[in-house]
Amino acid sequence: MSGEAQDESKPVAEDNDTVGGKVEEDEQNSSTQAGVSGPLSKRQRKRFLRHQQWEEQRDLRKQRRKDKKQKRRLERLAQGEEGAECGGRKRQRRDATPSTLRLVVDCSFDSLMVLKDVKKLHKQIQRCYAENRRALHPVQFYLTSHGGQLKQNMDENDKGWVNWKDIRIKPEHFHQVMNKEELVYLTSDSPNVLTELDESKAYVIGGLVDHNHHKGITFERAQELGIDHAQLPLGSFVKMNSRKVLAVNHVFEIILAYLEKRDWQEAFFTILPQRKGAVPVGQEGSAAGDKAEEQDSDSDSDSTEAVSQNCSGTQDQQENSEQREQNAGNSQSEQAAKEGTAA
Repeated sequence: MSGEAQDESKPVAEDNDTVGGKVEEDEQNSSTQAGVSGPLSKRQRKRFLRHQQWEEQRDLRKQRRKDKKQKRRLERLAQGEEGAECGGRKRQRRDATPSTLRLVVDCSFDSLMVLKDVKKLHKQIQRCYAENRRALHPVQFYLTSHGGQLKQNMDENDKGWVNWKDIRIKPEHFHQVMNKEELVYLTSDSPNVLTELDESKAYVIGGLVDHNHHKGITFERAQELGIDHAQLPLGSFVKMNSRKVLAVNHVFEIILAYLEKRDWQEAFFTILPQRKGAVPVGQEGSAAGDKAEEQDSDSDSDSTEAVSQNCSGTQDQQENSEQREQNAGNSQSEQAAKEGTAA
């Protein structure tokens, strides 16, 4: 009887050895795949199992993303059928009515900028392109004198620019691409104020980020070439704390806004950044922006109210600190008097 039991126990032992061998083999394979020599620890085993589960569910996650994308597309189509405004950034192109007006960014100032400013100009041009693609009345967009640092930066950081649509990118200077009689250089130094946009003209924007190091250079360029020049009617509608020189994309977007709204003041206040402290002409006295110092930074400045609150808060802290110091002095004097009395 005992012999039979021993005989029956032998296969079981062999099976256990086999199972144990498989576990050890799996651990060795797992450790080899995980880049760890020797058997896996409990933490490593859990990590490996999670990774294995993640790989197994790759197709499932891909299908879920497709389902979500399809669901969002159907929702947008349903909203369009109901006449609701689309919540996305892109406007339907069928609603756009292209304008014959030409806007040119003159990139011939490349040698006057350091790489940091060239990168800023690149971002401004990207913004112009994106806004023009979404505009209700997109203009004929030209980029001239394209080369040098700007082209190199675009090749390195924005290779898709070669596939941009509705834009004409030329290595030639703008006066070699268009007739001089059609050109109007937009510069804040011009004595001529632009009141209306002539859609048969080509308006040139200086592609320069120089932090006011080259004052009047665009006005001088227009005079040298013998072409018309003008400034936007900013001073007639807007009072600003900072200088009137605007970024390339701001000028571009203001013109797009004017083509849509046909109102200069509304166009200015739709586009101008808050840091400019812009207020309507005639309302300067009631605007808090007049108390701010003149500045031109790359980030929005704090409001005057916030500054005044910070100042008052600092004053209160100083007063409280002085009061605490006075109370501490009085306490020390009283303590010294008690010690003297006790002595």
